[in-house]
Amino acid sequence: MRRTKMISMQQQPCLNTREDAGYRFLGIPTLTRATGETTNGAFGMVEHWEMPVGFGSPYHTHHREDESFYVLEGKVAFVFGGEWLEAGTGAFVYGPRAIAHGFKVIGERPARMLVMCTPAGFERFILDQATPIAEPPSPPDMERLMALAERHGIEIHGPLPEAPAEFDR
Repeated sequence: MRRTKMISMQQQPCLNTREDAGYRFLGIPTLTRATGETTNGAFGMVEHWEMPVGFGSPYHTHHREDESFYVLEGKVAFVFGGEWLEAGTGAFVYGPRAIAHGFKVIGERPARMLVMCTPAGFERFILDQATPIAEPPSPPDMERLMALAERHGIEIHGPLPEAPAEFDR
């Protein structure tokens, strides 16, 4: 009979604050709140703050993780499989893996949002794209973005589908 040696890693509590180093992801000020390393692979979480009205993600599909969004401030329009919905301050939105989705900030003021992916992994894609917070926002290097997305199991379809007129405010 073969014996397997079990190696256990003891999890440690983790704390971060706004004083921790932020960075830009797709030009948006972002802070990593949790990584796979700090959650034993359970989830990763980032906070995007100061997302300007009109900012939007590409239309994309995660093949490895589910994505959840919590709108801390502002209004965000989400599209899942071509269907649009509006989420304001305090709204929670769940996006299962394998469904094309994206979002854009709508309304009259910037938005702030937590993004959590389960299991962890997507935060590594974000960190791979990060630029220093002190640098001014600039368009992403799309060739690099596409290569990193593929490596992280994310399929980028292009720009968001046309939103209904009520979301184009």
